[in-house]
Amino acid sequence: MKNGLFLFLLFTSVTFAQDRLLPAESATLKGFVGERLDNSYRNRILAQDVARLVEPFKTRTEERCWQTEFWGKWFTSAVLAYRYQPTPQLKTVLDGAVSQLLATQTSDGYIGNYAEAKRFENWDIWGRKYSMLGLLAYHELTKDKRSLKAARRVADHLIRELTERKALIAFKGNHRGMAASSVLEPIALLYARTNDKKYLAFAEEIVRQWELPDGPQLLSKALDNVDVAKRFPKPKNWWSYEQGQKAYEMMSCYEGLLELYRITGKPQYRTAVEKVWENIRDTEINITGSGSSVECWFGGGKLQTLPAKHYQETCVTVTWIKLSQQLLRLTGEAKYADAVENAFYNALLGSMKPDGSTWAKYSPLAGVRQAGEEQCGMGLNCCEASGPRGLFAWPLTVVMQEKSGLSINFFAEGTYRLQTPGKQTAEVIQQTDYPVSGKVTIKIHLPKAEQMTIRVRIPAWSQQSDLSINGQPVNGLVAGQYAEINRLWQSSDEITLALDMRGRVLRAGDNAGFVAVRRGPLVLARDSRFGYPDVDETISPATDKDGFLPLEVVAESNFWISLKAPFAVGSYREGEAGKPVPLLFCDYASAGDAWNEKNRFRVWLPVLFDPEK
Repeated sequence: MKNGLFLFLLFTSVTFAQDRLLPAESATLKGFVGERLDNSYRNRILAQDVARLVEPFKTRTEERCWQTEFWGKWFTSAVLAYRYQPTPQLKTVLDGAVSQLLATQTSDGYIGNYAEAKRFENWDIWGRKYSMLGLLAYHELTKDKRSLKAARRVADHLIRELTERKALIAFKGNHRGMAASSVLEPIALLYARTNDKKYLAFAEEIVRQWELPDGPQLLSKALDNVDVAKRFPKPKNWWSYEQGQKAYEMMSCYEGLLELYRITGKPQYRTAVEKVWENIRDTEINITGSGSSVECWFGGGKLQTLPAKHYQETCVTVTWIKLSQQLLRLTGEAKYADAVENAFYNALLGSMKPDGSTWAKYSPLAGVRQAGEEQCGMGLNCCEASGPRGLFAWPLTVVMQEKSGLSINFFAEGTYRLQTPGKQTAEVIQQTDYPVSGKVTIKIHLPKAEQMTIRVRIPAWSQQSDLSINGQPVNGLVAGQYAEINRLWQSSDEITLALDMRGRVLRAGDNAGFVAVRRGPLVLARDSRFGYPDVDETISPATDKDGFLPLEVVAESNFWISLKAPFAVGSYREGEAGKPVPLLFCDYASAGDAWNEKNRFRVWLPVLFDPEK
């Protein structure tokens, strides 16, 4: 099945800034990631009781909660899942979900559950946003005119209500209006589909209101490179309007701003998103690729060895992945793919229960895995609804197409079909157990030979990489960039890639008081299931002369990847102190994998202080 453009936006007559990369037409993944996708498809997407998600829309008495976000989050996840694996069963579910939602739309166009007197407060507009995103996703998938009309009616009703009540959207709801004004995303998408200038005018008005005194100032603070954790004083009430550091809602606004850039071409919009992305990466993102404490930015990059409260919300992880994917699509730059890979393999997969049935709401770097609480009486929480969006947004971006050829962004066993510049259907087959090893074989199948460029990402962490075409080495590889090979490609051509899987020791804290271990894209962790020594034991890594940590893969059925590495252990008796012994580690995604609170894990390990050195 041809999937069109990823994340709901095709090139249209009103798109001025075109994306460099387009998604694969189809992808079939195998191995560990393929299994996780299948589990989530079966046990989360298809298992959802859709009627329960629709029920709140039938009674319009709400004043505070966010029940109406759940339909949109689940539905957009389900559309992505269908694009990945288009089965009749899921299509029937999608059709029914839209019909059920449309049946709740009022005569004036409202889809939501707030009492009329409480409209615009708390999470009302946020919920409307997710309804529109779901309806637009369905329209993009099916070209169903009902869903586009319904989304327009929701938008028209919102614009009319704001005008009649003389209300400013950037001052409604919580978190400096970021939740409400993140409706910018579906409004920009509506303009791209309809060319109706009232949607463009409303989108620009939202951005104008951002910059009013006491507004969220999302444009100016990004352009001025103000740290996302320092934009406003700490609020007296954490969950109030004054909270300007709310991570998920902030990034959602920048997703909308990037869509507005696509339809206007205004460079300041793109620059603002690129700058805020770099600021988040440099000041907030931790070793596993995500961040936040109590759902807000807090300067977490430098504080990640601390046991922070309600750490690393899965909604934040998913939105960081989505924002990074947006920028990867637009620019084709490797740094965005590096960020997606880190978050996907670590923070995202680590927050998913292996059977795909649920997701952790928070994911610490030390502690236990546990599910979040139910919210709003809906039988699930925001992160359970959001998690699959990050998961199913990934497969069609592993290999993408562009005007000059193909772009291999990630490495995962599977088959990918794409259109070449010459309008052929290319089949790209990846044979690999990555990231268990760093060896990847990529076979290109073409109906006939074609001159084009194939780009292969060399991850920033891979300082020693080997790339060859049909056995002939490609020179000049640079970590953190794409290798670009322009040639006459034929159906028998084969790319082989070997990446640097040496153990890397990272240090953090006062006097480098903590260490963590990385291997390839994976963050490693100690797990209590390994037994003695305890996960909190002080240790010192026995690195080689080049500063790398020798790692050996070992067989262990409880983990995706388990390895042993030499460390000196602090509690050993005097005669044994300082002598390295092999300690067992696993990948972060498997740590605490049984979701049993008796299974503790730890990423940052306390280092034994030795005054003799």
